[in-house]
Amino acid sequence: MPAAMLGFFRRAALILLPLALLLGMNGAPRVLAEPPDDEVHAEVFRDRPKPDEDSDSRKSDKKADKSRDADSPDDDADDKQSDDADAKEDDHEEADAKPVVTHGTVTIDGKEIAYKATAGKIVMKTDEGEPKAHVFFIAYTKEVSPQRDGGKKGEKRKRQADADDDSEAEEEDGMARDDRAAANERRRRPVTFCFNGGPGSSSVWLHLGMLGPRRVKLDSDARTLPPPHELVPNEYSLLDVTDLVFIDPVSTGFSRPAKGEDKRQFHGYDEDLRSVGQFIHDYATQYGRWDSPKFLIGESYGGLRAAGLSGELQERYHMYLNGIVLVSAVVDFQTLVAAGNNDVSYALFLPSYATTAWYHKALADDLQRLSVEEIAQQAKEFALGPYLRALSAGDSLGADERKEIVERMAELTGLSPAYVEAANLRVPMYRFGKELLRQRGLVVGRFDSRYANFALDRVGDSTDYDPSAAAVFGAFTSALNDYVRNTLNVKEEQVYEILTDRVHPWDYSEFANRFVNASSSLREAMVKNPYLKVFAACGYYDLATPAAAMEHTRDHLHLPKELRKNFVADYYEAGHMMYAHEPSLEKLRQDLLEFYESALEPLESRE
Repeated sequence: MPAAMLGFFRRAALILLPLALLLGMNGAPRVLAEPPDDEVHAEVFRDRPKPDEDSDSRKSDKKADKSRDADSPDDDADDKQSDDADAKEDDHEEADAKPVVTHGTVTIDGKEIAYKATAGKIVMKTDEGEPKAHVFFIAYTKEVSPQRDGGKKGEKRKRQADADDDSEAEEEDGMARDDRAAANERRRRPVTFCFNGGPGSSSVWLHLGMLGPRRVKLDSDARTLPPPHELVPNEYSLLDVTDLVFIDPVSTGFSRPAKGEDKRQFHGYDEDLRSVGQFIHDYATQYGRWDSPKFLIGESYGGLRAAGLSGELQERYHMYLNGIVLVSAVVDFQTLVAAGNNDVSYALFLPSYATTAWYHKALADDLQRLSVEEIAQQAKEFALGPYLRALSAGDSLGADERKEIVERMAELTGLSPAYVEAANLRVPMYRFGKELLRQRGLVVGRFDSRYANFALDRVGDSTDYDPSAAAVFGAFTSALNDYVRNTLNVKEEQVYEILTDRVHPWDYSEFANRFVNASSSLREAMVKNPYLKVFAACGYYDLATPAAAMEHTRDHLHLPKELRKNFVADYYEAGHMMYAHEPSLEKLRQDLLEFYESALEPLESRE
């Protein structure tokens, strides 16, 4: 189409579009009321133009009017300039979509693994083909090389080549077969999609803490290391058994909504499942992984996302999963919200209070002589038995029984009986973290209660900050920025959002008047796909998503008896990021090797 004609249509669109938005079908002006205070109804107003968008639209209208009224040769120049600007924007989006490929090696279990790293953005599009988001990812795929004149087949080909020139055709056929075999092996290799939680977190923690070929070096004894970071080869990576794709949901990492798109369409429980689910679909399509066994690994809120995705992928795309790994995850918010009359949450936190007090040597000698497994078991039996019954009794609890509960709770948690009594038997984490080591002037960490650091004041009733977060956030942030830009060669000027609040408010409107809970999605996916296996990794010192909370979720999935063996859990002597403790990271790898083998066993028996 000639530039002048294209410019005419563009100017006409700029004039007619505001009129179409202003006028309804009957020609009357449409009035937009102010949004209600209730965030549940916020999505009704998602299409409301933003002030800066209105301003840009008016400027465009004025420019179009001026160009239309001025009968001069400058029209063609303006059209050409506009076309060039559009082409430049298209080139920029095309550059965003083009990934950067690098290569590396890592030694795992004594074997050198060669891999290809692909870092870039997938342009997520609407059904009409319009861009709606640019989703950043980093994928590691094991290099699978075809045999070239190797082994008996190669020797045979070589002898034939020396004896007869006609063997060139046979040699080429053999190489083609090798290429097809290598491609088939790549296609059938498991692929694991990995993400963290937040909401608002990038995938940096699983990437550089647990799974990628390089990891941030941390102190296994929960001591803060001086900046800057140090990256070391990750001998505990899973690259020897599965390819890995790390996803940064929209507004985290380098992922952003497309120009003109409302970010709220990505920021909510349902919205997040749709966008991350579409990314997984698009990646599998563009990189030829539909024929691969598929796994999800989600940490923290990523567990809620993984549970929801098990249903979203299955129902929307008929994509069935082989396995899900839940790392320090939450699936049911009722297990975490220790407030009001939600007594079950107080009970589920108590075993982690006991292990934390044991770690900091705040218990009596007889309890300190126990192992962490033993103290956790004693605390769990008390928490889910006498303690939970006492909480459920409320004000009807008898005085003698209440005294027994107060004393036993104090023994197991390291808190004083007077404090337990004053708290009415209910101590939320933010108060426990402040009170346990108050006399030492320390607060304990939420993500990892092994960490303790100086309190900002000694009189408050809640923790001032999280020492475990302060100890690791800086290291992971500097490591990621250095690694992505200087090793993976990603040339990106915008901020890599490690953990951002730009996703808030997060829309939970589906769960109005009830706790957020993805258990039903997970249960339905496991019933419809009886080969789906789930593994949960839980830290003894996790005060963000306690181990007992995940146990409660597992035991309340109400799975058929035959499927209960498909959901297994294990425990680690560390916190939320158990991979920060190297012995736990080593154990976690071994547990996951067994899990992947179990999940893939039906495929192997089929062959």
